[in-house]
Amino acid sequence: MSMTIKGDTFTTFDDLWEASNLTQAEKDEIQLKIALVGKFIDAREQKGISQKRLAELSGLKQPAIARLERMQATPRIDTLFKVLKPLGYTLAIVPDDHA
Repeated sequence: MSMTIKGDTFTTFDDLWEASNLTQAEKDEIQLKIALVGKFIDAREQKGISQKRLAELSGLKQPAIARLERMQATPRIDTLFKVLKPLGYTLAIVPDDHA
C-alpha cells in the first residue's frame, strides 16, 4: 500500500521518514520517545498491571497514564520515576553507543 502526501508517494514508513524535513536531532528525539514508551507499555503489560492499577500505584490518574502511552504528553522526570517504580524500573544515564 502506498500513501501520497502533498504530491509525493511513499510506499514505506522509511521512505516518508527519510524524505521528512526533520533534523537528525529531531529524529533521534522521536526514536527515543518511541523506545521509552514502548518499554514502558511492555513493562506494564508483563507485570499484568492495568493502566488504572498503575495510576493507583503511582499516584497519577488513569487518563494521564493513557496520554503517556499514546505519546500525547511528555512526562517530567519525577513523573517517570513515579510510573516506573511500581513496574520495577528506574531511570539511568548510560553511554550512547551511537555517539
